Amino acid sequence: MRQRVLAYVTRERDGVKELLVFDHRDHPGAGTQVPAGRVDPGETLLECLARELEEEAGLRGSVVRELGRPAWPERYENHAFEIHAVGNAPDEWAHVVTGKGDDAGLVFLYRWEPVRAELVLFHRIDPLLAELC
Repeated sequence: MRQRVLAYVTRERDGVKELLVFDHRDHPGAGTQVPAGRVDPGETLLECLARELEEEAGLRGSVVRELGRPAWPERYENHAFEIHAVGNAPDEWAHVVTGKGDDAGLVFLYRWEPVRAELVLFHRIDPLLAELC
């Protein structure tokens, strides 16, 4: 089973913990998501995490901790991490995905949302958000 990483990028703003999320500009039905991607052969989880964050958001980050393992989508062995962004990311921005993956060239619209357990990610309530609250 192929491995996949999910990056739950957080920051503190005015005493509120926020999560970096995005929507697809040209595919709004895809729903709100966090940066994620498949691990390439020979790549470690942390190398993949850094690569995906750079390709999908144009950011660098430092790993805070590994979170629980989401069971979806079932075709992957998922590994989720809390990440702190390095530098001062803007409150909102559009990013053209780089790299060679399926999403290369797509435009992701990023924003920060207050962390809350009822936030819908990937079309469902995400149980990992409770670990971030």
